[in-house]
Amino acid sequence: MIRIEIDEPTLSRTRIAISPFAEVACSLYLLERNRVEVPWPYDGWARRTWEILRTDPATEPVSLYLKLPSVSPDFLVPIPQIAMPTIGEQLDQLRETPPEVIEAEFAKHYPDGDVPELLRPFRDDQRAALRRLADGVRAYWDAAIAPYWPAMRAALDEEVLLRARALAADGPDALLARLHDRIRWERPILTLVKPLDQAFEAVNQRLLLVPLIFSRGALMCSGDQPDVVMVTYQSRGSALLAETPVPPPVADDRLAILVGRGRASVLRALSTPATTSALATALGLAASTVSEHLAGLLAAGVVHRRRAGRRVLYGLEPAGLALVRLLADDSVPTEFVS
Repeated sequence: MIRIEIDEPTLSRTRIAISPFAEVACSLYLLERNRVEVPWPYDGWARRTWEILRTDPATEPVSLYLKLPSVSPDFLVPIPQIAMPTIGEQLDQLRETPPEVIEAEFAKHYPDGDVPELLRPFRDDQRAALRRLADGVRAYWDAAIAPYWPAMRAALDEEVLLRARALAADGPDALLARLHDRIRWERPILTLVKPLDQAFEAVNQRLLLVPLIFSRGALMCSGDQPDVVMVTYQSRGSALLAETPVPPPVADDRLAILVGRGRASVLRALSTPATTSALATALGLAASTVSEHLAGLLAAGVVHRRRAGRRVLYGLEPAGLALVRLLADDSVPTEFVS
């Protein structure tokens, strides 16, 4: 468990941002954690990406992220400085990392001075090491992630919009309580359910929440910066990476048996209200197909629709929520239902 004790000023400064760079790092962590077989919906993407890493020498520097220990200095995954940074802006941020930041983070993580060999270039020749890593990330981004980025960005924009709306309407307590099934909020402690055992305080800082398509349930936490703590979580929308629009059939998926696989997927996805386009992106289905499913679910009284500015959001009625909860199936992938 990682336990973060958050004081009131930090909680009041909760913000949401995207991070293309964190998507890069998390996609590589995903490959490393699943070397034998990457699960749906990342499997097709992973096969192509392993081939890219094998055949494109320009991507070699990113192999660093396949070898990092579970706890490493924050400068290797720059924290977003604005809400919607581009990968280019974050690569510039990496290249321009101040030497004193690297030195301070090395002193914190390796107080005996024994910096791991793979990180010593950042100690001995910082500018060259940062440039080499940034160039490798750029090559990897262009080959492995850029083709998917327009759809990913649309899904992340929708996620940020919905979370920001919840933050404004209900406050940070309600937002954190519903953020992810492995993030627990019991004021003043935010707990990330992970194999690591750590605890620290966030005092007079900012809490930055970053949704990631490539998280697959993995939670990252950055606590080296004096003014901000970053916590990442799984965003809906990972299905856009899939070669098939829905996960493999599950024999005992009771909700799908009752209402059909398509409507079951829509019901599960509506655990957080969403627009038709966001559902289509998240589930990898055509917008017309999602609209058809929504029409049936509306007629059945298990889903409602409400206008939010220029958008129409769909959400679960109590009957729909009861269906999902009563017929929940643990064998359905977390990223599919979140």
